[in-house]
Amino acid sequence: MTTIPVEKEKLAELLDYKLKFLHGKINKILTKWNYTNPELFLAHARDGTIEEAELDAITLRQLLKEREESYLLKSNWDLNE
Repeated sequence: MTTIPVEKEKLAELLDYKLKFLHGKINKILTKWNYTNPELFLAHARDGTIEEAELDAITLRQLLKEREESYLLKSNWDLNE
């Protein structure tokens, strides 16, 4: 793997952009199904309360995972300053 030096501020900007993008995608799915709580949406998709939500639930689960990983990365950067 090639390593390229990049300013930490640029990486932080990219990470913020990614987080904004993820929030937008998450909100779009929740709005489509008239939900505000992603965990409730996932529970209802899992138990069949809402039908035809399987693909959106899978996508939402992945988006939430990416968001969490991004927040962890950002918080680790903040702790190391």
